[in-house]
Amino acid sequence: MAAGRPKAFVAVGGAPLLVHAAAGLAAADALDRVVVVVPAGLEDEARRLLAEVPGMPPTDVVEGGPSRQASVAAGLGALPAGADVVLVHDAARALAPADLVRRVVAAVRPGGHEVVVPAVPVADTLRDVSGGVVDRSRLRGVQTPQGFTADVLRRAHVAAAVGEGATDDAGLAEAAGARVHLVEGDAEAFKVTGPLDLLLAEAVLARRATSPGPAPSSAAASPVGGAPA
Repeated sequence: MAAGRPKAFVAVGGAPLLVHAAAGLAAADALDRVVVVVPAGLEDEARRLLAEVPGMPPTDVVEGGPSRQASVAAGLGALPAGADVVLVHDAARALAPADLVRRVVAAVRPGGHEVVVPAVPVADTLRDVSGGVVDRSRLRGVQTPQGFTADVLRRAHVAAAVGEGATDDAGLAEAAGARVHLVEGDAEAFKVTGPLDLLLAEAVLARRATSPGPAPSSAAASPVGGAPA
């Protein structure tokens, strides 16, 4: 992002990405507790920002680690021992709608799936660098929040090599033997990676401000049901 500070604290639509991400989680009204993992030294700022989010469930802020994997492990360590369902969400996907959060939670609930990932069809033509076009009809772009039964996610992190640096927790769980279930993702849960994504986020927020409720194209993905990742 080259913004001079961690991406989660970059403002869009008048508030940091972290606040937008937290607001989407709170609006889902499906969570008992939230643990936010931030870089060292930003804990107090995060607590101040999150205290202003309407409807926010009880929230803890903890220091992250040198990698995503280490940071998720720190978050897991701060969760109550009795947690049964855990979501892992990226602040970079700050505009993930509340409906998406509820969809993931519902698919993991007792009697559901042990790992649930929202996913969208791939629009671009893809080419393998070793040669040949890849059949995109069999591919999906994965999003967050990703949902897990707590014991499966904990076991996956215990089984992972220290410093392995996994960039996707569902992949970590799959490597430990779990089966991944896909649910319909949402176009508004795109990842804010660079300045152009900030412009798109501004446009989405402006549209939400003038037309509350989901946009007709917000659920751009076709249902992908239970296809394994």
